[in-house]
Amino acid sequence: MAAIRAEGLYKVFGRRAKEAVKRLEAGGTREEVSQDLGATPAVIDASFEVQPGEIFVVMGLSGSGKSTLIRMLNGLWEATAGHVYVSGEDIAELPPAQLRRVRREHMSMVFQHFALLPHRSVLENAAYALDVQGVSRRERDERAAEALRMVGLAGWEGKLPVALSGGMKQRVGLARALASGSEILLMDEAFSALDPLIRREMQDQLLKLQETLGKTIVFITHDLNEAMRMGDRIAMMRDGRIVQIGTAEDILRSPANDYVAQFVSDVDRTRVLTASSVMEPAKVVLDTTTDAAVAKRALRDHDAHDVFVTASDGTLRGVVREAELTDGKRSIGDLARSDMPTVRRSTMLADLFALAAETESPVVVVDDAGRLEGVVAREALLEAMAGSTAEAVDRSVDDVAASQSAARGDSGAEQQAPIDRAVAETRTNDAGIVGGAGGGA
Repeated sequence: MAAIRAEGLYKVFGRRAKEAVKRLEAGGTREEVSQDLGATPAVIDASFEVQPGEIFVVMGLSGSGKSTLIRMLNGLWEATAGHVYVSGEDIAELPPAQLRRVRREHMSMVFQHFALLPHRSVLENAAYALDVQGVSRRERDERAAEALRMVGLAGWEGKLPVALSGGMKQRVGLARALASGSEILLMDEAFSALDPLIRREMQDQLLKLQETLGKTIVFITHDLNEAMRMGDRIAMMRDGRIVQIGTAEDILRSPANDYVAQFVSDVDRTRVLTASSVMEPAKVVLDTTTDAAVAKRALRDHDAHDVFVTASDGTLRGVVREAELTDGKRSIGDLARSDMPTVRRSTMLADLFALAAETESPVVVVDDAGRLEGVVAREALLEAMAGSTAEAVDRSVDDVAASQSAARGDSGAEQQAPIDRAVAETRTNDAGIVGGAGGGA
């Protein structure tokens, strides 16, 4: 069951709101409704689901409707039309007392401007939701102190908010939400008022906490980089409508329309796309006991240059280049090199360039148990960067190769040669970069 499910949500401000919804359902535009009826459609036909343990980011510019949307999820603003289900309960159908119970016990909200009580201590602010719930003083202090420890504010319990920096105040707001024990966090531009460095720290803090706590989080932001970094999935809003829902990778690689494409055009793809988006199956994977002569034939048959050697359980034992298969009587297990670079599916492309510069073989993707999942060839890295200019890609690869050569104290010519070949093979005319990824370099 979805933690939150929205069906056909509308929010229209004005005296003729119901009539405005009918006009919108019949195909009327936001501008027409506003001009003809004097009503202001803030959210138009929003439908989505948020799964338990998911960080669901709602992204949009000012006036897109994202903050209005989040306030309908906990009933702070009543929907003009549509339904919101929280753990299966339609909050529009709940009596006021039950709706307050849902807010107290199941949903907490973290605001942009901290909303701390200035006359209460840090501990008392963190325990405020528990105080409202009627929890005993001892229990709420213990839970609030633990929440403050989780957000890095142990030792600040007795201070007043005036003694805290902006980032620390926001940590208290987050601790208050965590102390309440609710499984759903609604975060409305929670980090937007912070300076960039503190904002990054808060993002890191939340992601780290999420690994342990597994909360369901609806996170509102107008910052695209923040959305791409934080969200398991992202809902892009424009003029009150959700125009696309997907992972950061989905939106970056397959934008739903020109608006989304323009919105993401300046995103650094290397910080969004991961190894899983560019890896492909290795062409030749053989058991450690396979004879070298058999391996050579397999390479010829598959037009590949690398044999990936695995044990019977699929764990990677190493790689053998074609030139190393010189003795047909030896098994490839004796020839395999185990010092090849390996990464996980979640490794960012930005972290793959350095590894690709270190070896002629593709970068190997393995799971947590060390089982081979796929490979990333240099050509695949360049192809994934098709949204950038060829010159920018060249600079990225050249810089990495130069730094690797400098670290080794050599001329860099030998190190650069395989990368130059990959770049040359993927360059085309002014249309950009194309190319296919193979099992070898």
